Amino acid sequence: MNKKCKGMIALSLILSLFFTTGFTNFSSKPKNVYRVYLKGKTLGLVKSKKELEDYIDKKEEEIKKKYKVDKVYAPEDLDIVKEITFDDKIKSNQEIYEEIKDISPFTINGYTIKIKGLDSKNAEGKVIKGKTQKIYVLEKSVFTESIEKTAKSFISSEAYDNYANGTQKEIIDTGVIIEKIYLKNKITIKKSKIPVNADIYQNVEDLSKYLLFGTTDSQATYTIQDGDTISDVAFNNKISVEEFLIANPDLQDEKSLLSPGQVVTLGILKPQISVVEEDHIVKDEEQNYTTKTEEDQNQYTNYSVVKQAGEKGLNRVTQKIQKVNGETVSVVGIDSLTEVLKVPVEEVVVKGTKEQPRGWSGGYGDLIVTKGMFGWPATCSTISSPFGWRWGSLHDGTDIAGCGYGSNIFAAESGTVVTVSYKYDNGQYITVKHDNGYYTMYAHLCSGCTYVKQGDRVQRGQAIGGMGQTGFATGVHLHYSIWTGPPYAGGRALNPMSFY
Repeated sequence: MNKKCKGMIALSLILSLFFTTGFTNFSSKPKNVYRVYLKGKTLGLVKSKKELEDYIDKKEEEIKKKYKVDKVYAPEDLDIVKEITFDDKIKSNQEIYEEIKDISPFTINGYTIKIKGLDSKNAEGKVIKGKTQKIYVLEKSVFTESIEKTAKSFISSEAYDNYANGTQKEIIDTGVIIEKIYLKNKITIKKSKIPVNADIYQNVEDLSKYLLFGTTDSQATYTIQDGDTISDVAFNNKISVEEFLIANPDLQDEKSLLSPGQVVTLGILKPQISVVEEDHIVKDEEQNYTTKTEEDQNQYTNYSVVKQAGEKGLNRVTQKIQKVNGETVSVVGIDSLTEVLKVPVEEVVVKGTKEQPRGWSGGYGDLIVTKGMFGWPATCSTISSPFGWRWGSLHDGTDIAGCGYGSNIFAAESGTVVTVSYKYDNGQYITVKHDNGYYTMYAHLCSGCTYVKQGDRVQRGQAIGGMGQTGFATGVHLHYSIWTGPPYAGGRALNPMSFY
């Protein structure tokens, strides 16, 4: 091939390349479009991000009416990204809308509230990590007012308002002032786009109900029968009187009258927040007297005469009390501020020691347990948590607090020690079987503070241990229970206060 032919072929190739390239550049120009991604997967291209968003807003009129909002937005997991492309395959707004409407929920303006859960323990004593939950509201005020309403379920409205307004009355002789009210949970509130398929609380009533009961579903009800009392109805339905009154705010207190046919709510509380109340209290507290026994060898063993009547003393005590959702979890006495108003008078009892003739009973028969038969088991009398149902569980004893760490715990009646042991919930505890057939249990004793051993014979009023905080206990106190049989082994727990 000569040089001329080679030159012609080369020129032809150059011209061919030129015209081919020129044709492409002029027939297809790059476009500014938007690629739509849902959950990270591309759905295609649209002309305008604003037009797609406006189309979604226009189509979702029902959402606007339901939530009374002016605008509806794209789903949280929808991304619209600007892109430059030669692709001519542009989808319509309607096509994209139809693809996303049944996959991801649209959103509206509101607030996302995160409530950090608190750690707890299960039945085996293992720690369960608290779960953080999200709550959605359209207005921040709905949440703040619900928190206040929930707090007032556990704290009287008058006391709460006086604390909030700084109008609490100063303690002159005795009384209570609230030092702090706060939430134990960590809470964050953030303005955000919230999904319309979530539970969105639009009013204070619904959110308050959820914060108290853990649900907005209707609670169980009960129709009052002739003779019913609030305490009976509450106990028979496994709730506390406090829970009953919270679920029925129209009833003022435990003594409120019930009418046959009246329908009441039986809600079991499952608070979603922990409202902490810290109180400073000054009160007059009776001090139990001790009993001294003198022996008379000239009298028979059935002889017993009070030589000197005992009189209770009276102390003015100052305490710091912490409550969580209305339940007292800690009582700390300030010993330096205790004022003795009246010193107790010791009781002196003379008892005979002379053996009775064989076959003579004295006409007394068998011992019958009556109210007052048991002695008080502690050096103080503040009851931090009574016997009864609370939050679906039976509190099978009476909690006594405020005596101080290591203070003496006394046998409530004479008997034999059957258990000195440790259990994850009771902590260090002692069980005594009494001659009258009852059992008493003393739990949460301080570590190393058990002064008796299994098989020991103890007398009423004998120090058997020291008050502590072992086991599942939120503060120093004694869990004191009375049973008809062995505790947790066929016995039945009774209300200790029915014996006093």
